[in-house]
Amino acid sequence: MELKDAIHARRSHKAFDTSHKLTPIEIESLMSSAILSPTAFNIQHWRFVLVTDAPLREKIKKVSWNQSQVTDASLLVVLTGDLMAWNKEPERYWKNAPANVRDYLVPAISVYYKDKPQVQRDEVMHSCGMAAMNLMLAAKDLGYDSCPMDGFDFEAVAKLLKLPDDHTPAMFVAIGKSIQEPWPRPGQLSLEEVVKYNQF
Repeated sequence: MELKDAIHARRSHKAFDTSHKLTPIEIESLMSSAILSPTAFNIQHWRFVLVTDAPLREKIKKVSWNQSQVTDASLLVVLTGDLMAWNKEPERYWKNAPANVRDYLVPAISVYYKDKPQVQRDEVMHSCGMAAMNLMLAAKDLGYDSCPMDGFDFEAVAKLLKLPDDHTPAMFVAIGKSIQEPWPRPGQLSLEEVVKYNQF
């Protein structure tokens, strides 16, 4: 599928074929696309929890407004982020860069993140959002549909997934074979309203 076609065809689907399974090769393809998404300073702080255990998905559904796609989709990906990835051997993120680039950027990581919890969280959310878009477009390219989700109890999900204290959930992406057409686009704002040049 051409990229433009995938962008225009991608919609948030809510009803999935519960009997359909993604193959391991398809899952690997999806995740390989997800990890090519950008992150600030290349710290790759997203962590993807693929929830395949049915009883666990039922528990997650209960703290996610009982949304059926949590349990019905072929794959539930919980995008989480390591808030402290910036401080975990940051030199590895630039190990293949020229020495002058590495010597400049590795110390800059600490300057940007240290003692700035809001920045740490904001950057995780930015990065997970971009990874989610890669994931959804890759799914569309494979002929699957998806649904991005943030309607859940973040603290409860973190506990259910046994996330480390320095990790946070960001969002879900449910992926599978849709069994119901989505509604027509409910109200797309015009370019004139949302695009500004230089200043408001």
